[in-house]
Amino acid sequence: MGKLPKLYYMFSTQDNVHNIYLYDDIQEKGDWNWETWTRDDSETSAKHFQEELAQIPETDEICLYINSNGGSVKEGTAIYNQLKRHGAHKTGYVDGVAHSIAFVILQACDKRVMGEGTSALIHEMWVCTAGNATELRAEADKLDEMMKSSRALFMQRAKNITEDELQQMMEKETILTPDKALEYGFIDEIAGRETDDPLNVSDEPLQNIRKMKEKFQKNDFSDTLKEFEELVGEDKKDDPEDASMMDAFLNIFL
Repeated sequence: MGKLPKLYYMFSTQDNVHNIYLYDDIQEKGDWNWETWTRDDSETSAKHFQEELAQIPETDEICLYINSNGGSVKEGTAIYNQLKRHGAHKTGYVDGVAHSIAFVILQACDKRVMGEGTSALIHEMWVCTAGNATELRAEADKLDEMMKSSRALFMQRAKNITEDELQQMMEKETILTPDKALEYGFIDEIAGRETDDPLNVSDEPLQNIRKMKEKFQKNDFSDTLKEFEELVGEDKKDDPEDASMMDAFLNIFL
């Protein structure tokens, strides 16, 4: 009996839901092809990902399942941006590990979910290089700039953590449990758990209140309160009896 192929990447569609399983390292090239004497294109490359995404209507839904140790920053960053641009609603699930650039890819999803017992890894980028002292210093400077971009990506949706704290965690190479990832805003949900946050819902007015809550933590109180009053006033015009709006308001201060 022939040897079964390894599961690197799988794509399936059912009822307008497109399932993508990213179950290997992210890399541009795959295995060596002895017939062509070249390496095949990898199914976890940005090129392959783009070809698959091009077939998905933007009115459909994408479910991305991740179990990957990471890999190429170049390929992974491109995959992140491809997903981010795509108009389909995207839900990302961590089935095993989402380490390094694989955790970056997860951040492109509208909803990010980690399963129980899973883990994420954040760390500084590294590169194999050679050269004289000047060339090596220049390479280190490039890595520093790339790390700034990586941190900015995470900080877009982060909470309860500063960029300096995130940098320190990356420098130490930190494993994140689902609870820690949720605390820092790097995921939205832990699979199978009920949320106790009344603002963690899909209702658009309450999501607007969530954004205001985050601004209270960062900006001047008086300016934010004025914006909040304007927001509540607009929503009350549409539904003055909406009790959930008041519950969300009280949640900010309690």
